[in-house]
Amino acid sequence: MSAKHQGHEGSLTTYVVGVVLSIILTVIPFYMVMNHSLSVGYLMAVVWTLAVIQIAIQARFFLHLDRYSEGGWNLLSLWFTIMVVGIIVVGSLWIMTHLNMNTMSMPMNHS
Repeated sequence: MSAKHQGHEGSLTTYVVGVVLSIILTVIPFYMVMNHSLSVGYLMAVVWTLAVIQIAIQARFFLHLDRYSEGGWNLLSLWFTIMVVGIIVVGSLWIMTHLNMNTMSMPMNHS
């Protein structure tokens, strides 16, 4: 760890900046949804984008995940976890969709 980053993890300034950014990233989409500022499609895009940015902000300022912590292994393990969960979720949805489409349905008797 370089001298530049020593002592900055867990400082009050780090937490205050994280909280302020999180509040801003929560208030903006809330305001936009309550005022119907955009169409539904654009609104969903804004909400999802700001949610992903907020996840990154919280990982950096509260969990202290960056390339300097633990030699970068914490960040690497986070990316690996995200990749595995993404593969499991997308694969499960793909299997369920194709399983439903490819199953043989029983013919109905109309007696």
